[in-house]
Amino acid sequence: MFSKEDSRKLREEFWISFGKSFPRKWVLYNTKIKGLSFKFYFDTKKAFIALDLEDDLEQRINCWEKLVALKTILHTEYLPDAIYEEEYYLDNGKEISRIYVPLDGKVSIHNKNSWQQVMEFFNVNMLLFETFFEEYKDVIKA
Repeated sequence: MFSKEDSRKLREEFWISFGKSFPRKWVLYNTKIKGLSFKFYFDTKKAFIALDLEDDLEQRINCWEKLVALKTILHTEYLPDAIYEEEYYLDNGKEISRIYVPLDGKVSIHNKNSWQQVMEFFNVNMLLFETFFEEYKDVIKA
């Protein structure tokens, strides 16, 4: 087992290493659409990339409907494994809408042997997600 401090250091080391291995300015929160953001997620059991909608319900529904209309394009041209969840509950109980792509296989941020696999997954798939977003952001924003 890892102490909280050991776990924190490993997480920090992973993200620093990822930034150095794939030095790129990711869109993440800078989408210019209120409540819409991209996320990287990696813990002791799983890794995924996500597009989260966390705005007020009306804005969230409006954005979600546009993303659902683009689902076939996202699946056929960019991310065939993207999962749409209109009602996704965060650990804190907050309800959001999320589109995410999980990394298949057993990975853990505590296992450095899985880091390269996760970094490559993040880089390839987030780039595809951002490319999709850049192509269709005017439709999503409308």
